Amino acid sequence: MTVAANQIEFNEVTAKLPENLHAFIVKQPYNEYTAQNQAVWRYVMRLNVDYLKKVAHESYIDGLRLTGISIDEIPHMEGMNRILKDIGWAAVAVDGFIPPNAFMEFQAHNVLVISSDIRTIDHVGYTPAPDIIHEAAGHAPIIANPEYAEYLRRFGELGSKAISSPDDDRMYEAIRKLSILKENPNSTQAEVDAATTEVEAIQNEVTEPSEMAKIRNLHWWTVEYGLIGTLKDPKIYGAGLLSSIEESKDCLDAGVEKRPYTIEAAEVPFDITAAQPHLYVTPNFAHLSFVLEQFANKMAVRTGGLSGLEKLIKSTKMGTVELSTGIQISGTFTRVISHEGAPIYLQTQLGLQINRCSFVRNDAGKSSRNLNSRRELNGSHFRGFDQLLKPRKTSCADRHFIGKLLQNKT
Repeated sequence: MTVAANQIEFNEVTAKLPENLHAFIVKQPYNEYTAQNQAVWRYVMRLNVDYLKKVAHESYIDGLRLTGISIDEIPHMEGMNRILKDIGWAAVAVDGFIPPNAFMEFQAHNVLVISSDIRTIDHVGYTPAPDIIHEAAGHAPIIANPEYAEYLRRFGELGSKAISSPDDDRMYEAIRKLSILKENPNSTQAEVDAATTEVEAIQNEVTEPSEMAKIRNLHWWTVEYGLIGTLKDPKIYGAGLLSSIEESKDCLDAGVEKRPYTIEAAEVPFDITAAQPHLYVTPNFAHLSFVLEQFANKMAVRTGGLSGLEKLIKSTKMGTVELSTGIQISGTFTRVISHEGAPIYLQTQLGLQINRCSFVRNDAGKSSRNLNSRRELNGSHFRGFDQLLKPRKTSCADRHFIGKLLQNKT
């Protein structure tokens, strides 16, 4: 179908996107690409493809054809979508950076987010800013591999439920600013230096990375900068490497440390503006999904309980909890009281208060509702999103009835 206001062509996949994501989608300004833009595309693609057919994962070259990527011209989004729908995916154009949680949500719906910008000739080898070479020629070809495509979808599904923090918001804006300045040929060195200092200051201030920060680390070390195979002879599959003339060659040098990919990578931060000093090697795409599930089992959406609520409160973001009775409550949670390691009372910013024996809405004197019956409050577990535990019957005095943390939405 077509969205008349912007003349954006939707296919069967993008037509199912939730309304909150539509705000990020733009019409690809194809007629605005200059002859120089097209020349940059051809130059990068010809150099990359000639080299990558020897060192990239075998899915890459076939994936260019299967996803409608041409070496000779910047791809049309509509043309890509007509081909991508055959493998259950789609692509949308966006204007540069979008927030991480929105990026993940697109991915969860089998939609690639592709920046409509293209790098300048001054940064033809590598750009820290999102561009169509990175998104289309880097990300798209590998999703032709069904096992990897499912990993990407599942990653987006879990990533969109990861709890972020105010530090994540600050870091996103600081990196966005720095990347744009580095790509802009009119930026002064003083502006770049100031933006770099700001990024470093935020990094130094973060004492405990959030779930979102950790899952973004996993995304970086796999989807963006991943290697596959053996430590001695890895192949390239990460989009950041596939789309960079410089890094696709440098990454295989002995000077770049190759590490086995494990869940420990979630604790390792990255620098988006510089070449990576080390990279992670997965033996196969199935191992990526194995590590992702290991991480998911530690997320609040699965573990719940007091620690999950504390993460949500610390985030200062809107979230949803579900009581073990099935009742769901959304809001910005501000307070939790625990007893013997389990939550027994929580409160939202707007005055919703829940204790171990009652469900009270307290705003401007509105009515309260007691749920004192054993039938309604039966159970004590803060349940996981995918693992529903049977509630246990207890007395009212002992009930800890907070249920599962569904997701964090802004």
